Amino acid sequence: MNRANASNMDKNRMGQSNPLNIRWMLVMYDLIIYAIVAGTMLVLYEGMDKLSTKGILQQVCLSVLCIFSARLVGKIYEQVWRYGGIQCYILLLFTDSVAFIIYLCLELLLPVQKITFARMLSLVSLNLLGALTLRMMYRYAYKCGNTETVKGKLLSVLLHIFAGIETGNGKEVQKIKVAIIGAGRVGVSLAEELLNNEEAAYIPRCFIDISKEKVGREIHEIPVLSENEATFNRLGEMEVQEIFFAIPSMDSDKKKVLYEYYKNAGYKLKVYDYSTMYTPGGKRHLREFDIEELLFRKPLVVSNERTNAYYKNKVVLITGGGGSIGSELCRQLAKMNPKKIIILDIYENGAYDVQQELKIAYGNRLDLQIEICSITHRKALEKVFAKYHPQIIINAAAHKHVPLMEHNCVEAIYNNVFGTQNLVELCEEYGAERFMMVSTDKAVNPTNVMGATKRMCEMIVQSASTHGKVKYSATRFGNVLGSAGSVIPLFKRQIANGGPVTVTDKRIIRYFMTIPEASQLVLQSGAIANNGELFVLDMGQPVKIMDLAENMIRLSGVHGIEIIETGLRPGEKLYEELLVKTEELDKTDNSMIFIERDAALSKEEISKKLEVIRAACDMGDDQMAKEALRSVVPTFKKPEDVNKDIAS
Repeated sequence: MNRANASNMDKNRMGQSNPLNIRWMLVMYDLIIYAIVAGTMLVLYEGMDKLSTKGILQQVCLSVLCIFSARLVGKIYEQVWRYGGIQCYILLLFTDSVAFIIYLCLELLLPVQKITFARMLSLVSLNLLGALTLRMMYRYAYKCGNTETVKGKLLSVLLHIFAGIETGNGKEVQKIKVAIIGAGRVGVSLAEELLNNEEAAYIPRCFIDISKEKVGREIHEIPVLSENEATFNRLGEMEVQEIFFAIPSMDSDKKKVLYEYYKNAGYKLKVYDYSTMYTPGGKRHLREFDIEELLFRKPLVVSNERTNAYYKNKVVLITGGGGSIGSELCRQLAKMNPKKIIILDIYENGAYDVQQELKIAYGNRLDLQIEICSITHRKALEKVFAKYHPQIIINAAAHKHVPLMEHNCVEAIYNNVFGTQNLVELCEEYGAERFMMVSTDKAVNPTNVMGATKRMCEMIVQSASTHGKVKYSATRFGNVLGSAGSVIPLFKRQIANGGPVTVTDKRIIRYFMTIPEASQLVLQSGAIANNGELFVLDMGQPVKIMDLAENMIRLSGVHGIEIIETGLRPGEKLYEELLVKTEELDKTDNSMIFIERDAALSKEEISKKLEVIRAACDMGDDQMAKEALRSVVPTFKKPEDVNKDIAS
């Protein structure tokens, strides 16, 4: 490419004029405005003390010197006024106010012909008003100039005259037209960003809002439509292609209605994350609907100041700290100013990832330690306790994949059951304050090895609470969206590969919660526990796996993805339960958290059960181990028996 071609390309760009030339053109226009104002105020000055030619010259020189010197010092001509916000106009107002004060002082001190204070103020004020009007006209012409309408063409001519800038032909035609749901602070902020950024891929065509004060009016010349007005026909007339949700506080049910309405019409939907919406300091961005939003409910927030205060200055050990739940526990705890966090995990890559993430976020403010070992390795585990003397232990380490554990029963028992027993014994030996266990809804009337091992863990913890010095609790929740081994990652991969999406049985229902919800529940339940509680979360209505799959396909925007049934997996049942005995519930301070009280077994009874399953596991036979587990967990049922009852 030669220099001539490159030069021509530069001239064809929006904002092609030399910035230096634009600044001096603006100075020239300001001088013209001043000349008009001064000519009116000084030359036509009437009264007994009418200025002479010499006096006019003196006042003109003095006022020009003060006003334009102040503007140059205040960098008024270095502002990009086509994008200028309120701060630019405030700066101009402040600068001219300073200029007026200097002008007033110099006029009093210097031997020049005097004018009245009122007329001096009028001169400066009218000149400021003219300068502000010029800049507003420039910005308006830049934003609204086009080659499509008469108004746009006129503004384009003015823009070319004033700044030498050509309006891009069809600049909006090439952009994606969008409707913004929400004409509040967040929605207006999004519209402003899109309007002020010439490189933006989107252009707002309308707002959609329910506020009677806003409907029928315009914001930044963008009409505000009611939900009834925002019909497919009306949006079609505006050539709307995508719809952005920009109401952080929107009711979940309302969001679901709007989502289904516009999604079924073929619109691509996105969410605008504002920095104050979720996390302080977060960046604003457009995104697709998250997995969590498939539930269309507001995430439950269960942590509070009491919870935060409890973990402050505590040494906390998190087993399985590199996993889905464990890593989120670390993130939540890091915000509570603990004395030390110890991440214990057998998988070093997961632990390393969490370590690096928290180092970047907190630096040296967070004392974070990593220990790689298995909770089944008693001696290695004991070294960790001897080294750190943790006050709070959260056990999130477990084998949890249902079908895999059916064929690896011995390993599941060793890790889940005996690993938990190791931690309980070491907590007592090293004087820990509290032990918290992460459990699951699959522990309720289990039909698989994973659920049965978790139920056994609950019994171990409850038994220890009757004779130990440590305070014990267990927290039970449902499926966690996006966790390792859940259906969500599987569905994502299947959709990305073009399908089909596989569900084991279209009748399956599950309780779901997000990873932050699950983690917060564990932390709060641990903080409020007295001893021996089994905490359960009111998780609302269960979700059909079939509906989850359909929602994910719709969110992906991919058409033609087939959903097929593959049959129930080993150990899988059609529904999950959260409570063993629904009538035996105690309330807590949090309306979403309940306590199930189950009769705890004695130390001797637990020891006998552990001996039975250890003897079977030592034989190395998975089937024998499963039958031994079934004998010590009375509620452990065969899945075919449970599912047969449901089907009937």
